[in-house]
Amino acid sequence: MISIDEQTSEVYNWTLKFIKSIGLSDQTAQIGSVSLLLISLLLVLLIIDHILRFFFNSMFLQFIRKKNDNWGNYVAENKILTYLTRLVLTVVSQQLIPVIFIGFPSFNNLLGKILNFLILFFLYKLCNSLLKTGRDALRTSRAFLNKPIDSYVQVLQIFLIFILITLTVSIFTGSSPWSFLVSLGAASAVLMLVFKDTILGFVASIQVSANDSVRVGDWIEMPKYDVDGDILEINLNNVRVQNFDKTIVTIPTYTLLSDAFKNYRGMQETGGRRIKRALNIKISSIRYLEDKDLLELKKIALLTAFIEERERQIKEYNTEHNFNTDIKVNGRGMTNIGLFRNYLTFFSKSNPDINPEMTLMVRQLSPTSKGLPLELYMFTNGTDWFFYENTMSDIFDHVFAAIHYFDLKIFEEPSSDDFKNFIQNVNADS
Repeated sequence: MISIDEQTSEVYNWTLKFIKSIGLSDQTAQIGSVSLLLISLLLVLLIIDHILRFFFNSMFLQFIRKKNDNWGNYVAENKILTYLTRLVLTVVSQQLIPVIFIGFPSFNNLLGKILNFLILFFLYKLCNSLLKTGRDALRTSRAFLNKPIDSYVQVLQIFLIFILITLTVSIFTGSSPWSFLVSLGAASAVLMLVFKDTILGFVASIQVSANDSVRVGDWIEMPKYDVDGDILEINLNNVRVQNFDKTIVTIPTYTLLSDAFKNYRGMQETGGRRIKRALNIKISSIRYLEDKDLLELKKIALLTAFIEERERQIKEYNTEHNFNTDIKVNGRGMTNIGLFRNYLTFFSKSNPDINPEMTLMVRQLSPTSKGLPLELYMFTNGTDWFFYENTMSDIFDHVFAAIHYFDLKIFEEPSSDDFKNFIQNVNADS
């Protein structure tokens, strides 16, 4: 313990004398005095915090929202008032802490540096929040609609971080910021050579954070690096990803900027995962439907109303144009592939596991040597992997079973059994 000299503050002296008057020793009195002043400081900070929160949230923020609701939302989302409150509380602490620990010069000096750094840090966070608020506001302006606002903000953010680092080093070393910059400039060539990957990773980390392009927990895919899984950690030098086969892949952080990757966060946030799978229909099985076929297909509940309405429209059109419908190619008619396509659309829309508010269609793709691809394009009602796979399997289980009702066939490559049966039939005929 360091004895208290004649220049001790009046507040500290008065507290110390009050504690001593109880009959405690000098050492115990000093500890009691510091404890009492610390409790008082905490109470003062709580009161100031309560007043500031009431003023900012109940009055200032409401005033901004009355003028412009969007600005109020931007200010709240970017936590401008939160960082301003913390800055004020830190400044008050900086003024009062020396009074409490005046009897401990070394500790007082360390606390002073820490508080100076906190003031600098909250000032940086406040400026950063202001930049983000300005960015959000400019995005709604037509004049800046096609401008790279994020790039401008990122440059300013990097500049702020550089100032923060420079002043932080100056605070803890006690040297002038200019001397630090001069020494940094002289060693920059060596530093860039030795710490090339670290510098690239640092810049990448800033840009990744500023762009919010990836977060811990995101599912990303980078085939070049055999990456297909969830991000476990993002640090200055590398990104750790756990693939779905439980292997861990580590890639340099700067590859998130230099190489292309797919982030599935957007899919997870929308709440729907895309099903995009086609089945190849044997083209020779496609034909016009006869009346007896339609009578049978009307028994399918999902098609009854559609077939009846379609029959009425076709009959009106063919009668109006006086087509000879004995030949099916004349006028309009229904085909098994067309009716099957509409059936799959109705079936998908009635499926509670398919999201009806997102894109849903059954479409034909360009015919190939393997038949006519009929693609189901839709989104599930959830993004969980097991749910997605089960939903897709259930749909195609039904598709493969239902296709025979429409007298359609799915294209398959000939197997060894097919060749064997063909040879046996040829031999039997001969």
